[in-house]
Amino acid sequence: MTSPNLSARQVPNWAADAVWYQIFPDRFRNACPASDPTAAYALSDGFPGWRPRPWHLEWYAPDDWERPHPFFKTVFRRRYGGDLPGVRRQIPHLLDLGVNAVYLNPVFAAPSLHKYDAACHHHVDPTLGPDRDGDLALLASAREDFRDPSTWVWTAADRCLLDLVADLHAHGVRVILDGVFNHAGATSPAFRSFLRDGPASPFADWFTCASRAPDGTPVPRYWDGPGATLPEFARTPGPDGTLLPGPRRYLFDITRRWMDPDSEQNGAPARGVDGWRLDVAYDVPHGFWRSWHALVRSIRPDAYTVAELVSDPTDFLNPAEFAASMNYEWLYPALSFFTPHPAAIHAAEFRRRVDRLHARHPWPVVLAMQNLLSSHDTARILTCLESAIPPVDAWDPYFNWPKAPNPDCRTTAPGPRAKALHRLLLVWQFTSPGAPMIFAGDEYGVWGANDPCCRQPVPWPDLPPPDPETRDYFGHPVGPHSRAPDLALCDFIRSLARLRRSTPALRRGDFRWIPDLDPDLLAYTRTHGASVIHVALNRSPTRSIPLPPPFPTDALLPPLSHLLQTAP
Repeated sequence: MTSPNLSARQVPNWAADAVWYQIFPDRFRNACPASDPTAAYALSDGFPGWRPRPWHLEWYAPDDWERPHPFFKTVFRRRYGGDLPGVRRQIPHLLDLGVNAVYLNPVFAAPSLHKYDAACHHHVDPTLGPDRDGDLALLASAREDFRDPSTWVWTAADRCLLDLVADLHAHGVRVILDGVFNHAGATSPAFRSFLRDGPASPFADWFTCASRAPDGTPVPRYWDGPGATLPEFARTPGPDGTLLPGPRRYLFDITRRWMDPDSEQNGAPARGVDGWRLDVAYDVPHGFWRSWHALVRSIRPDAYTVAELVSDPTDFLNPAEFAASMNYEWLYPALSFFTPHPAAIHAAEFRRRVDRLHARHPWPVVLAMQNLLSSHDTARILTCLESAIPPVDAWDPYFNWPKAPNPDCRTTAPGPRAKALHRLLLVWQFTSPGAPMIFAGDEYGVWGANDPCCRQPVPWPDLPPPDPETRDYFGHPVGPHSRAPDLALCDFIRSLARLRRSTPALRRGDFRWIPDLDPDLLAYTRTHGASVIHVALNRSPTRSIPLPPPFPTDALLPPLSHLLQTAP
């Protein structure tokens, strides 16, 4: 595999060197309890006794206010109070782990725990900053117009985000934000005006109108279904369409705000973010993405944009649009090979599927892809392995199988084989082409089924120990199993990040399979100039396997069980 030239307009030079770390703010760290959401702010005042959930509680154990209700009625009402001061507090951990790029899930003002339902995109949620009450008072008194950025104030939470970016930049860490440009939230003042005032609203052209009532009142189209909470921004038809001028201008304005916050002082965009992860990119027309990317690269030519795409991303990855995608397509064959399921694919099929992925894109794009094992939308990798997920080749089976109601999905603590397979997968993640991404908590061995159970809080070693696991999703007694952070796993990931950082071949090298015939063996070489590394992985739990050249001819690769004996 060679490395053809590719315009830096698509792939910034730094992207191949990234070790990504994904942060879901509410579940990361609570450093400012005074800013925790209230029941009213979280739209949960219909639950008597509601409070932010204590960090240490067992996931399937109800808090007092949850006891009268079933799990799925309350789990989405939970708030833990994670905030941006908490992210700043953990910067030493990120640096120690070897992280040099951070992806923040949505931080903009919204009532939900996930914040994909933005009330606005030009302010950070006050509950994520250091002064919730002060920010709410400031926003209540400000005379802001969504259409006029000159009227937008800077809250303490807004400045906290900029300070976080500055702190991370000072340590050489890049930052990207989660951009939700397909839709707003039902609490958006712009959307409320659209509903209330109809054609007379200044936002009449901002949202998609599915139909109109007899009195002319618009019936919005929601991205998440009729009567739901995510109204779509209005757009022209067709894949090459674009958003209508109102929402398009607003999204351009907020892009400038967060990428170049000092523009009013004619300053360089040094304090701005380094790029964006774009939510449901597949539902937004290409015409919008092309014009938006032109703006992004005019502000910061080395910006990195990564699309949420769960199938073949080829149509979106080009110099006029995205640099990379969240690489679920890389994860499908990895899970299918390393799963302990009896139908796991053999090495030859794994190699074929990986070769097909590598052939899709110019090599710099392959090196810039975000190779992930878990995310906020999917089951934790340890739960997939503990449950022996069946082989997958597409999003739907991968997403739907590891859900808590599936009796074959084990929602409880992973055992030794899952932990050993996880280590093999981590080696593949950190040594194969592409930029590894860690979902916060994976480094400590957090487990959990698909959303919402993957969104458990990070068990920081300096906090009181989390309560042990005593029940599964169905309420069956288990364990007790310790939920203490797995420090040996964290050390293992740290060592892999160190190896990647010190080995140019792992970041920028070509990739060649080493021929072998054993169905349980992966062997390959990465080369970049004088930097060469050979990697071999044996997934068998019991068999030692002879290694092919260029490894020593009398060498044996120990079985999977060896990993647990030699883990740091």
